[in-house]
Amino acid sequence: MSLTANRVSYTYRRRTTRDSICAVRNVDVRVPRGSLTGLIGPNGCGKTTLLKLLAGVVRPDAGSVALDGVALDSQSRRQVARRIAVVPQETHPVFDYTVLEMTLMGRHPHLGPFELEGPADLAIAHEALAATGTAHLSDRSYMTLSGGEKQRVVIASALTQSPEVLLLDEPTASLDLGHQLDVASLLQRLNLERSVTMVMATHDLNLAASLCDTLVLMREGRVLASGHTPEVLTSAMVRQLYDVEADVRPHELAGHLTVVPVGRRP
Repeated sequence: MSLTANRVSYTYRRRTTRDSICAVRNVDVRVPRGSLTGLIGPNGCGKTTLLKLLAGVVRPDAGSVALDGVALDSQSRRQVARRIAVVPQETHPVFDYTVLEMTLMGRHPHLGPFELEGPADLAIAHEALAATGTAHLSDRSYMTLSGGEKQRVVIASALTQSPEVLLLDEPTASLDLGHQLDVASLLQRLNLERSVTMVMATHDLNLAASLCDTLVLMREGRVLASGHTPEVLTSAMVRQLYDVEADVRPHELAGHLTVVPVGRRP
């Protein structure tokens, strides 16, 4: 399995004016099977748009996105959703669903029209809750959970899709340090134990350094560099991405690179 973007571009066009914003420009990305790939770059660089393109949520204006060599836009949304799951930055359900109900929503791509979840779907949902450490919350209202608990439940819902690829947009945003570590540990375990291929957009360079084996560095809609994390996450690249001087070096206790911002580039 490989997920690839070949020379993709996407422009947002405003309805009320003739203005347009080119969010992604001629981007090439290859996500190997079983990898954990990080998308990093400043605000507005195109990370979230690229995730949407990789998910097939939006179609590129130019270029193509393919899974195992088959273009996503040649497949139905249901077909794509059976193989690719998305964890958005925020989830705001319209109704007050229980945790189990939220998790079962991930089974919809596998159900026929008007088909209800059966015992096998419930078993998959309970397994996903157990895998994310949220089984004890199954009867709780989703809206009463903490931020970290909600994020783990949303990941559980994505897992019930039985996806080959999991796309995550800022999975640790707005979480405290403890919950950040919990979610990071969960993602690492799912990647290693379940061989789920992951692509994660994040502003947290230390999270990316600790989890991701490969990185895609973006600025102004373009890819500046991509490759193995130790090769591309350098002080020079941080300077190019953010106009920030940073000390990037291996941390003996953490066992991975750490990034310490020093100051704005003069």
